Amino acid sequence: MLKLLAFAALAALVLLAAWRLALPEFRLPPPEGPYGIGTMTYHFVDATRHEEFSPDQRVRRELIVQVWYPAMPPRAATRARYLPDADALTQAIARRMRWPWFSLARWSGIASNAVRAIPVADGAHRYPVLVFLEGLGGFRQMDTFLVDQLVSRGYVVAAIDQPLVAAVVVFPDGRRITGWSKRTMQPLIQQSLTPAANPPRLYGRVLRAGIVPYLAEDARFALERLGDLDRADPDGILTGRLDLKRAGVFGVSLGGIVASEAARIEPRFRACVVLDAPMPAQVISAGLRQPTMWITRDATTMRNEGWRESDIVQHQTTMRSAFDHQRGAGYFVRVAGMYHANFTDIPLVSPLLPALGVTGPMEASRAHAIVTAYTLAFFGRHLLGRPDPLLMRPASQYPEVLFESRR
Repeated sequence: MLKLLAFAALAALVLLAAWRLALPEFRLPPPEGPYGIGTMTYHFVDATRHEEFSPDQRVRRELIVQVWYPAMPPRAATRARYLPDADALTQAIARRMRWPWFSLARWSGIASNAVRAIPVADGAHRYPVLVFLEGLGGFRQMDTFLVDQLVSRGYVVAAIDQPLVAAVVVFPDGRRITGWSKRTMQPLIQQSLTPAANPPRLYGRVLRAGIVPYLAEDARFALERLGDLDRADPDGILTGRLDLKRAGVFGVSLGGIVASEAARIEPRFRACVVLDAPMPAQVISAGLRQPTMWITRDATTMRNEGWRESDIVQHQTTMRSAFDHQRGAGYFVRVAGMYHANFTDIPLVSPLLPALGVTGPMEASRAHAIVTAYTLAFFGRHLLGRPDPLLMRPASQYPEVLFESRR
């Protein structure tokens, strides 16, 4: 019996060691711009809207918004954690992915490139503001590879954790709201993409346009609260430093769907980037007035990744239709060989993911460099007025990119 217990304990240790080798504590690439990065996190309550995902009409919509901003960190500054709520988040992700809980345990020690609550850089200078929206089952830091590069070049980025969309949202009082599964959310999302004659209901309420318009109101509300912070930040950090006349919005997967709808309903978002997401019916029919960039991949790459043909058709045709109906400047960027995970930090998690087919044939550094280059070129042109050759013609340095534009 003792030998059996000893063998079981040894097997458990070997399994734990194997998981730690496969999913090590990853490091975020250093930002390449001239600025360091500061960060603050805020809890906002929208007193004007009830929580659509609650049967109780008295419950108000609450958001956690993390803001990253250009700063000049002291040399000995302690970097903030990549995932402040790592324990709750890793447990939620492990359950969703059906991984052992300890496989992500080391995420709690990952350091970000940001320092908490340090002064904003450059005196009284105001910085353009970008609102970021996460994917279904994701988390607000899931595109930190891109956020860091934007902030280090002079943008403020505010990422929203949306309850029931995020894997889990942890509020300051300790409450945790675990996200709904894809199976539960999908009918509500699909109604926004392809409206059905018999729309879904949520706690007795008919959602004729699906759930995406409601989620887009979170972006509009966050923009309002950022305006409040610019007028009078309780912490005194962001007061007078946010240029909300140069605001943009971007998102990945479901966040890209929501970002496009946010641009449709809120003209203060002057530019929009959609990262690998199909488009809502209302966005296609209206046509976005703001300059918009779609960064995605071709149908063949999606088939190689294992997507269902119906999803591939919807993804490709709705993005193409939105681009064709675009009323402002439009850019359609397709990256051959780029898998869905490559639009996020996920490829940084483990060197084994390509072998498992999660990230496809493209290296994380290459995928992230392409997304970063085109995003920077786009926001630089349409928020800062800086021309960029990437927006004018196909680029020889990115031969895997199929580039189209509408002026």
